[in-house]
Amino acid sequence: MTNWSRASWRNKPRIQMPDYPDQAALNAVEAQLAQYPLLVFAGEARRLKTHLGAVSRGEAFLLQGGDCAESFEQFNSDMIRDTFKVMLQMAMVLTYGAKVPVVKLGRMAGQFAKPRSANTETVDGVELPSYRGDIINSLAFTPDARIPDPNKMLQAYTQSAATLNLLRAFSTGGFADMSQVHAWTLGFTDAEDAAKYREIATRIQDTIDFMAAAGITAKTTHEFSTVEFYTSHESLLLEYEEALTRLDSTSGKWLAGSGHMIWIGDRTRQPDGAHVEFASGVQNPIGLKCGPSMEVDDLKKLMAKLNPENEAGRLTLIARFGAGAVGDHLPRLIKAVEEEGANVVWTCDAMHGNTIKSSSGYKTRPFESVLREVREFFGVHAAEGTVPGGVHFEMTGQDVTECTGGVRAVSDEDLSDRYHTACDPRLNASQSLELAFLVAEELSARRTAQAAQAAG
Repeated sequence: MTNWSRASWRNKPRIQMPDYPDQAALNAVEAQLAQYPLLVFAGEARRLKTHLGAVSRGEAFLLQGGDCAESFEQFNSDMIRDTFKVMLQMAMVLTYGAKVPVVKLGRMAGQFAKPRSANTETVDGVELPSYRGDIINSLAFTPDARIPDPNKMLQAYTQSAATLNLLRAFSTGGFADMSQVHAWTLGFTDAEDAAKYREIATRIQDTIDFMAAAGITAKTTHEFSTVEFYTSHESLLLEYEEALTRLDSTSGKWLAGSGHMIWIGDRTRQPDGAHVEFASGVQNPIGLKCGPSMEVDDLKKLMAKLNPENEAGRLTLIARFGAGAVGDHLPRLIKAVEEEGANVVWTCDAMHGNTIKSSSGYKTRPFESVLREVREFFGVHAAEGTVPGGVHFEMTGQDVTECTGGVRAVSDEDLSDRYHTACDPRLNASQSLELAFLVAEELSARRTAQAAQAAG
């Protein structure tokens, strides 16, 4: 890409980004960030790309999950630990169902900026600029809080570095021991309202017991006590992304050093826009949100621009249509991919198309709608003979009440109990794990159907 530079996005149309009132302060922050160490390393990004290549072929499965928008105020080690813990539990259940490795990709250590449907919001007759995430402005509904502040980028960097430090410690320090992870899962299935998942949990335990009897344990096998865990976020604030983009001396390619994978949102995926321009020149795996308004011609242009060499694992298409609408949109996009012979990972974001306003006034997502979209996603891929590569959830390890439904049924009236999100509603720990069991059933059924077809 001879015309690409890490600043070439500045010559393209930009949307969903703040206008900083103090240019000198912005320049100073960018210069400071440009001197900071990278948060992730090129070898890690390349390894993730290799794993995603396996996902694209059906040889692995992708679990992407974490916060809607990370918060400065709610940042603590317990929150990181609990979300990591639930993702490990989900991954174990999905591994059993899919019978392939699960690639674990957190929406963590960088998910601070949020696109908004309107530039302003009005409360009690007062209109102020919209909250765009803690890396840009503050949630408090005051004029000063809503002014974009470049120094927040420095705080986001520090919090991301601390988060990654803890995640790396958890991944390699024994916290991820397979037996321990499954013991947590058994605690969930022991509850009366989750008894229907006990059979799968028991079968997983039988497998672990068999391996232990054969001498394969965390003490004898490194892989049983450690995991690979990667981070991702929407690369919305391009001043921050550019400052953390460096040339990798090993490959001679540019690396977005803010996270292992970066993605482009449904609102910022214009083929000639700033966000696509930036992502096109870095070597990281790239995610691309595909909503109902995605046109076939645009998708073809985006695939050509974002993955010109057609690398396996480079481009993940994140489908987000809403329950009941998957069949209206996904088949035509799959056809476009097939026509181009493009290497992509297909994954299902079953959150963003299923947001509603509850009777109690809270923004929520019904668990049944999330599950329905996942099932429709699998159904379309089964019909098309293509690979449903993964799932993408906004979730937390905390016991919040933000999405309704699940076996421990959260009702509209319960939402006010523990509604803590700064932006969109998240699945809580119980709902996340339950969804993993249900997705595992889908994966197991698909595997059985494929085996029967091959035998027939």
